[in-house]
Amino acid sequence: MDKPETPQKRSLAETFERVWSQALLAVSTAEEEAARSVQRVAGLAGWSQEEMIRQARLLTERLTGHRKDLEHNVEEGVRRTLLSLKVPRREQIQDIEARLIRLAERIDALGQRK
Repeated sequence: MDKPETPQKRSLAETFERVWSQALLAVSTAEEEAARSVQRVAGLAGWSQEEMIRQARLLTERLTGHRKDLEHNVEEGVRRTLLSLKVPRREQIQDIEARLIRLAERIDALGQRK
């Protein structure tokens, strides 16, 4: 008995999903490009296998840190946006529903008295 979403809400959700997917793809592409760059630099610098592994590990750690920062920034941005839109939290909606049920019960009780 779900209510159909309004076109605006569906559009917003679809847009967010599309943007998030594009961001993840961009990060994955950057990581792949970084790995290829390490391979090229290793070949040009004449690094040993151990040095190449060490450099790749350092780069991977930096990229992982940047990725976590990006994810945190996106999540924080979404949180701030939702707060500015004043979208009620699940708990608030449940509280309102409970209050409405109690009011309906009181109205029914008053109607039965008459």
